[in-house]
Amino acid sequence: MQDKYSAVWVSHSSMQDFLKCPRLYYLHNVYKDPATGHKVSIVTPHMSLGIAVHGVLEGLGDYPADERLDRDLVALFEKEWRAVSDIKGGFANEREEAEFKSRGITMLENVRRDPRFLLNKRIKLPRETMNPNFYLSDDENIILNGLIDWIEYLPATDSLHIVDFKTGKREESEASLQLPIYLLLCNALQKRPVTRASYWYLETDKIVEKELPDAGSAFRDVLDVALRVKEARVQNEFPCPKGDTGCIHCRDYELIRSKDPRAVYVGVGTFKQDMYVIRQ
Repeated sequence: MQDKYSAVWVSHSSMQDFLKCPRLYYLHNVYKDPATGHKVSIVTPHMSLGIAVHGVLEGLGDYPADERLDRDLVALFEKEWRAVSDIKGGFANEREEAEFKSRGITMLENVRRDPRFLLNKRIKLPRETMNPNFYLSDDENIILNGLIDWIEYLPATDSLHIVDFKTGKREESEASLQLPIYLLLCNALQKRPVTRASYWYLETDKIVEKELPDAGSAFRDVLDVALRVKEARVQNEFPCPKGDTGCIHCRDYELIRSKDPRAVYVGVGTFKQDMYVIRQ
């Protein structure tokens, strides 16, 4: 039997890091601070907004469908916001925090006015202490893992609708591996077919339904990147495409590694990472 702890674990976020810059991948997903033994991560206002809104919406899935909108979404958001408020959320000042908080409230008010599929049956992928996962390749000892925001059950076709909540303003790239990864996770971890996939841009209340990728192509595309990640780890080579000067993706993480005073420690995150904000 394969040992999951010796496998190379990949996810949408880690492979996205690798595609942006292998050095970023190393500093965010491999490097550990020698003093604490923890990985490191950078907090930004955009990330904090996403965490708080997702916390509210994903938490609704714990309630029966006909009771979900009995909850006070803004009150739930206020509770989630306390965990990301002030410097620990990456905010430079009260004004910036107020702007992002207001955006979050707008998103949840949009949801309250039209909850769409949030009132329908939700399917959850199996998970224990780790995110839902499966062996992408037994031979290569690579595990794919990830969390899907919402999976709606479609009773008319006994099939599934993958939904990803978007709190940013930029639309997801057509080249993104997110939907291929989510499709592979669903196909591996439950029996019903996936027949729909959508992005819900919460601030504009816009649903963008996407064409589902072919499962075979999705597997090949994801495995190709995963193998590149594994090779970099085996060789312990994670060069930045811009060379020793670094790029916009890895420079801030280098500030953490070098103990630059612009990297300000703000605490330990949910997954035991040392969290920092970068003050320019």
